[in-house]
Amino acid sequence: MMYYYHPSYSALDLPERHRFPIQKYQLLKEQLSHFIDDDFFITPKQANKEHLALCHDQHYIDAFLAGTLAPKAIKKMGFPWSESLVERSLYSVGAAIQGAEYALKHGAAFNLSGGYHHAFSDHGSGFCIFNDLAIAAAHLIQTEQADTVVIFDCDVHQGDGTAEIINQHEQIISCSIHCEQNFPRIKQCSNYDFSLEHGTKDSDYLKAVQQAFELTTRLHQPDIILYNAGADIFSDDELGHFSVSLSGVYQRDHFVLSQAKAHNIPIFAALGGGYQRDTERLVNVHKQLFKAAVDLF
Repeated sequence: MMYYYHPSYSALDLPERHRFPIQKYQLLKEQLSHFIDDDFFITPKQANKEHLALCHDQHYIDAFLAGTLAPKAIKKMGFPWSESLVERSLYSVGAAIQGAEYALKHGAAFNLSGGYHHAFSDHGSGFCIFNDLAIAAAHLIQTEQADTVVIFDCDVHQGDGTAEIINQHEQIISCSIHCEQNFPRIKQCSNYDFSLEHGTKDSDYLKAVQQAFELTTRLHQPDIILYNAGADIFSDDELGHFSVSLSGVYQRDHFVLSQAKAHNIPIFAALGGGYQRDTERLVNVHKQLFKAAVDLF
């Protein structure tokens, strides 16, 4: 089991009071180092243009990399464009590709970034530039390392970009478990959508996760699961709208990881969303995924 991290994850220079908690990645790495040996952390390589083109329009790729996106496109992206953003995006996608390959061989791997499921084929959206899990899935299929990949998305927001992209990829199955009354306002059609109500609590949420996992794995027998472990399901998340406890977050992550292990399905997990201005408290929610991993693997 390996953990992928790069300092660029937290290296963005964002405007004061920007909504995205960019320091969470560095703080998470520091806290995980207290109970995970440094030997288990891997520095990823950057993804290349060919990787990005598996799921994204070439004009969009070229414009983003060159810094020539229109102001409207940059605004929709949610981040000001910078060379640091390019670097960060390429390392995040590279970690997804390399981590998924590692998981296929060894059972499990984790990225301290990723889950950028609002990235569409031709534009970025909602703090997501390139769709790391969709690209990793398409790469595994193109290179014949996998025949069927399930993207199991437990971020509180629907994986709308993922749904749009995988319409062109029959061997990639998207499953999104999300809050109906939340961003994005216009939902896309995943292969499986579990839309839950504002204020959903532990019991109903965990029941939906269990049903979704059992359904997708039974019907599709995936070679690997790419898991978006969004921390924004937590009750105190400022962009969430669910009422899931910290224990509920741990139970979800433990269930997904343990079921993958029990069924001998390799799993690669990305960090996903999480939004609290108190970054220390936010990191503690993200940490539940890694506590579950250490308990199981």
